[in-house]
Amino acid sequence: MVGFALAHAHAQTQPRSNTAVPTRVYVLGVDHAAQLVAKHDSPAMLEAFLARSRADAICVERTADAFARDDFYEFTYEVQDVVVPYARAAKVELCPIDWMPSREDELLGFGMNLSAPPELRPYRGFQQFLTFPEPASLRRTLYHADDAANLDKVRQWALTPAASAAKDLPRRMFLYRTFMQAQAIAHAAHARPGKTLVVVVGEFHKHDIESILKADPRIDLRQPSSLGLPSEADIARHGNRTQLLAIASFNLLGMQSRTGNVDFEWMRDTLARLSAQRDDAEVQLLTTRLARLTGAIDSDQAQARYAAIANTAGDAMFTWTGVLDRDRLDSYFDPFGNLSIAQRAKVEQARELYRQGKHPQADALRDAVAAQLKPRQARQLRGYWTADFLGDVDRKSE
Repeated sequence: MVGFALAHAHAQTQPRSNTAVPTRVYVLGVDHAAQLVAKHDSPAMLEAFLARSRADAICVERTADAFARDDFYEFTYEVQDVVVPYARAAKVELCPIDWMPSREDELLGFGMNLSAPPELRPYRGFQQFLTFPEPASLRRTLYHADDAANLDKVRQWALTPAASAAKDLPRRMFLYRTFMQAQAIAHAAHARPGKTLVVVVGEFHKHDIESILKADPRIDLRQPSSLGLPSEADIARHGNRTQLLAIASFNLLGMQSRTGNVDFEWMRDTLARLSAQRDDAEVQLLTTRLARLTGAIDSDQAQARYAAIANTAGDAMFTWTGVLDRDRLDSYFDPFGNLSIAQRAKVEQARELYRQGKHPQADALRDAVAAQLKPRQARQLRGYWTADFLGDVDRKSE
């Protein structure tokens, strides 16, 4: 420990050159995947912000070794589905800045591999499907994290040791991880004097990162909100069909629909835009699901539509699923995410039969789908075939 302390003291007293032009650094705090539920923090808005920043490099929240393998956290939609594709298309440098403990240290400290989901994800609790049940999530804006007051709860948690020191590892690791992220950002900034560096990172890390970087004379730290909001024209220019389908799928097919916390007006607008572009089987399935969730059609009407879609979709797959492990049935937000459109139409038809109490007919559809899957996927299908996962929220049209 003495050696570490001496090394730190030595590093702090070493003279630093002030001749280099500082690097402009914007730390954009995000709520992972919230772009899929918040109209004013949408994927297109995030991409328009990146273009507006004229970044020379963008730092993303992933370790260097995983990034080199194109291996991302499954729930960081904003990274692998927005930032990385944008940067590669625009020829903007990407720099990974995360730190995570080794697998051995995870097992030692937590007794488990934190990145491996269980064979059946729970609806509630640790490693559950990702949902946004709070109404405030739908009102989130692009620069929400710039206001430190919005993140005061996590600040208090980070500053308050657990009542038992033996249970304080999550907080301590969070602080160490954030410190190492800041060091990686500083390294990236020092390598690009006079340039612009944008950091896209989980909002809980943002203000501690900034407090670590603010004393560095080679970094000109600026708030993303100082750039102003992208215009509606810019946002429209950076939107695309895949983003729209991701938004609709997350809210209508995934577990988010179970919360009832859905911006249905946004969903109607999204599907109208998709239908105007191309009214294919994928859009028809999503449109039927929206109509059922809002009470625009009844259960029998929905069944008829789903049956027709299943008969005409062929082997077409969904445009976006969020699935990383293709050997699994689920994604991080949807128990049935890795099905074809026709298979999913049968699941939705079965959902309606299940809610009508027609369990044998519903189970027959389940067995027909299971017969087309790999053994592991079929086991997961049967495991998720419960009231918890087939259940739904009734909501009448306004």
